[in-house]
Amino acid sequence: MQGEGFDRSRLEFLPVASRLSKLEIAEVAVGPETPVPDPGAAAEVLDRTAERILEARSRGAPVVICHGAHLVRNGLGPLLGEMVREGWLQHVATNGAGSIHDWEFAFLGCTCEDVESYVSKGQFGMWEETGAHIGRALLSGALDGLGYGESIGRMIVDERLGIPARAELLGIVEEGAGGGPGSASRAAAAADLLEAMESAGLEAGEVSLAHPHSSMSLQAACYHHGARFTVHPGIGQDIIYPHPLLSGGALGRASMTDFLLYADTISRLEGGVYLSVGSSVMSPMIFEKSLSMARNLACRAGGSLDDFLIVVNDLAESTWDWSKGEPPVDNPAYYVRFCKSFSRMGGELHYAGMDNRAFLLNLYQRLAAGA
Repeated sequence: MQGEGFDRSRLEFLPVASRLSKLEIAEVAVGPETPVPDPGAAAEVLDRTAERILEARSRGAPVVICHGAHLVRNGLGPLLGEMVREGWLQHVATNGAGSIHDWEFAFLGCTCEDVESYVSKGQFGMWEETGAHIGRALLSGALDGLGYGESIGRMIVDERLGIPARAELLGIVEEGAGGGPGSASRAAAAADLLEAMESAGLEAGEVSLAHPHSSMSLQAACYHHGARFTVHPGIGQDIIYPHPLLSGGALGRASMTDFLLYADTISRLEGGVYLSVGSSVMSPMIFEKSLSMARNLACRAGGSLDDFLIVVNDLAESTWDWSKGEPPVDNPAYYVRFCKSFSRMGGELHYAGMDNRAFLLNLYQRLAAGA
């Protein structure tokens, strides 16, 4: 035994409305009406991307975008939400921070704190509503078999959270002991809720939660239109982890559900498109594992999974033509890790080195013109 871990019940949390937030969605929101910047050298890649997305739509193949948190912070949620509504995106994947920023925009209208200032006072991430509401949503969603992204999307759209009574949860735990498909997993999710009641003061009942800016939320757009929104977090990396209502069990269940949903989408990527925007680690890592899983099945069935387009968008400069494969080790482009990882996946690969707002606005413009 290595001793007891940190006792989160001793922490003091403040109302998130009291935080000095750096970004307001009303000021940063990017939508279809936003002026489109000159794409410069990326015009050819953008033309090819739009062409393949429209082809994928006609073939019923998925179009996936996997992005980092800066895309949300740059106000691109409304634009991507419109792309979901138009049927140009079937799956959105992000990390934990991307989901949190999107939720705070919907709930509060602002997000992003001064890390240096708040860490110095021991207040960074110590925001009651962000930790508590997301924690409750994951606990409730895991009980219903939902993934992380769908749990948050449901909370935003329904504007409420329901927690079953203790007696009902105990009944679910007892039923789980009797066996049956899925009963053990649901019993474990119910046990997580019971633990939260005992250790973190979680109360049963329904709570109304207004989200006055839900129209700006990408998670809400996906939930409303039936597109997949999956969240792929790293334990301890986000501001929700200090809160006692963030359950490791619920988080693990919901995140694993999302990974399997993501892997299912990748297994159907033949003829599809994968956009990796501002995610240098998470996106290539989950893609390569999921693609290997998909090919494990395809190869054993005598099939293949090779006809797809990958487009990576980031700010890093790269003069290497990634459609030619991996550069030699003495070329600086070899150390652009995310492109190198994707170059090993097969399919067709292109890189667009530009601001993600310029990339997605130009892509939207081309899709609208070609639809």
